[in-house]
Amino acid sequence: MKKPITKIGNWLKNVAPNPESPSQVRDPLSKKNRRKPPKPRGMSSRLRIIPLGGLGEIGKNMLALEYEDDIIVIDAGIMFPDENMPGVDLVLPDFTYLIEHRDKVRAILVTHGHEDHTGAIPYVLRYLNVPVYAPKLAHGLISAKLRHHRSLNNIELHPIISGTTLDLGVFRAEFFRVCHSIPDAMGIAIDTPLGKVIHTGDFKIDHTPIDGIPTDFSNLSRLASNGVLLLLSDSTYAEHEGYTPSETIVSEALHKVIGEANGRVIVATFASLISRVQQVIDAAVYHNRRVAIMGRSMVDNVKIAQTLNYLNVPDGVVHPWEELKDSSPEDIVIITTGTQGEPSSGLVRIANHNHKEIELLKGDTVVISASPIPGNETLITRTIDNLFRQGANVLHAGNARVHVHGHAAQEELKLVLRITQPQYFVPVHGEYRHLIAHASIARSVGIPADQTFVIEDGQVLELTSSTGLVTEHLHCGHIYVDGPELWPEDSAIIQERRSMTRKGLVIVLVHTDETVGLPSKPPTVVSSGFIEDADHTKLMSRASETVYDLIGARSVSNEVWPNLEADILRVLTRFFSSETKRRPFIRIIKD
Repeated sequence: MKKPITKIGNWLKNVAPNPESPSQVRDPLSKKNRRKPPKPRGMSSRLRIIPLGGLGEIGKNMLALEYEDDIIVIDAGIMFPDENMPGVDLVLPDFTYLIEHRDKVRAILVTHGHEDHTGAIPYVLRYLNVPVYAPKLAHGLISAKLRHHRSLNNIELHPIISGTTLDLGVFRAEFFRVCHSIPDAMGIAIDTPLGKVIHTGDFKIDHTPIDGIPTDFSNLSRLASNGVLLLLSDSTYAEHEGYTPSETIVSEALHKVIGEANGRVIVATFASLISRVQQVIDAAVYHNRRVAIMGRSMVDNVKIAQTLNYLNVPDGVVHPWEELKDSSPEDIVIITTGTQGEPSSGLVRIANHNHKEIELLKGDTVVISASPIPGNETLITRTIDNLFRQGANVLHAGNARVHVHGHAAQEELKLVLRITQPQYFVPVHGEYRHLIAHASIARSVGIPADQTFVIEDGQVLELTSSTGLVTEHLHCGHIYVDGPELWPEDSAIIQERRSMTRKGLVIVLVHTDETVGLPSKPPTVVSSGFIEDADHTKLMSRASETVYDLIGARSVSNEVWPNLEADILRVLTRFFSSETKRRPFIRIIKD
C-alpha cells in the first residue's frame, strides 16, 4: 500500500518531507533573506496574490504574496471537519503551490494565535524549511503544537512584537497591533516593489478590550501615509451593520450568570480564546468560585498564556477537577471546549453522558460562548438539546449576550478603508457572501468597482502599478488529516468512507485453494449498516450462491483476479439492486 502522504496532489509524487530542520536559527537579514533592490516601477514584473484558504469559506486561512523569486505566506490555519468528512480530524489548505515553489518561500508570517490561522503550520513545515514569525502569544501556542510533532524539533519559530520589521527577499514586513478576541493580534504592512500591501488580519474596533490594548489606528495611518497599493481586509462580519459590540458586554453577562447561578457553571469556549478565559476567571474570582480547566488543549493553552503573562490567574483560583468534584455546586466554575459540537470535545462528551469525569447535575448552568461556524449548526443544536434533556440551563449566542464576535462590522470596515484609501482592494476571510458584502462596502466609500477584486481560494490576482487581473485558477481544495496521515480531497479512502456511511457495507470473502488455484468453498458474505438482522442471513446466503455460480470452475489466480473481481462486483451490485433497491458499498477480498 502506498503511503497516504504521497497521494496529496501531483507535487508529492517525487517530493519527500523535509530533512531534519537546521539546528541554527537563520537570521532574516542573512544573505539568503537579504532585501533585494526593487525594480523601478513600470517594469513588467507583477505582484501575485495567491489565496490558498479562507476566501469563500470560514477557516483554514492562508495567503501568499509572490514577486518574481520571492514568496511570503500569511497564516496557515485549519478548518474543522463537517459530517461529510467521516474519520477526518482536521482540514488543511492545499499548499501544493508552495511545495512546487518552495525554493522561493521566504517565511510564514502569523497574524494571531487562533487555530484557523495557525493550526496547519506543523503540517506545512513537514515540506517547507522556512522560518515562522508570530506574535508572542501565538508563538507560545505554536510552540506547544510543534512539541506534539516530534519530527519538527528544530523549526525556526521567532516571536515578534508590534513594530517588528523583517526583510524577506524583496519584501519588507512590519507588524502593527489590532484588536481581536485573542491578545497579541496583528496586522501586517508589506512593502513590495510595486507599493505597500496592508493585511488587517482578523480585527475589530473595541475601545474597552479585555487586555486594554486597542487597535493601533495611529500606526496604521502612518503606514498608509505614503499610499497603499492593496488592502486585504477581514470580511467575516461584513454583513452586519454598525459596530461590533465590545467585549465588556460579555464580561457583564458572565458576571450576572455566575453570580446568579445556584449550581455549577460550565463555560465552553475555544481553547485559544484566551480573552474569554480571562473574563470567566475574573467573574469566578469576584463571586468566590473556584475554577477547573478541562481538556488537554484548554489546559495547555491556559498554562502557556499564564507563563507569557497574557492571563492573570490569582493564586488559589484554578484547581484540578479531583480537588473540586466534591465541593458544593455553587462554588464551582468549569471551563472546557466544545462550542462547535466537536464529538471528542469536553462539552459534547458531557452532553452525551460519556465524559469520564463529569456528569451534569440538575440545576447546572451551561454557557456556550461562541458563534456557530458555518456547517456546524446541526452538531451544535444536537449538543444544546442533549444538555437541556439533562436538566441544564443552557445559554448561548442565540438566547443571551454570552459572546461577541472578534470581527469588524460595516462601520469599522469603512473606517479602515478610509484610513488606507487603497488603490486596489481584496476582501479576505469569509464565505463568498461576506466577500461580496465587503466589496459593496468598499464601493460605498469610493473604491472603484474595477479596482475591487472578489476572489476565492486558488484564484491568482496579478497586480501592476496600473492594472489588476485574475490570471489563473489553481486547484485549492482540502487536505484531510486522519491521525498521522494526510489525504487529498479526492482520496479514494474518504470517498469509500462516505459511501459506507450512506449506503452500508458488504464484504465478500472469496475462499481459494492455492494448490489448484480454484475456489475451495462458497464465499462468505457479510454486511454492516445495510439490512435488518432478520433478513440478513438469508440474503447474504443467496448473495454467496450468486458469486459461487459466477466463479464456477474459473481460476482465481493473481493473474486473472482483477477481471474476476470486477465481474463479482458487477453481478453483486445488480443482485442487491434487484433484491433491495439499494446499492451498498461492496468490498471483495480473496482469502
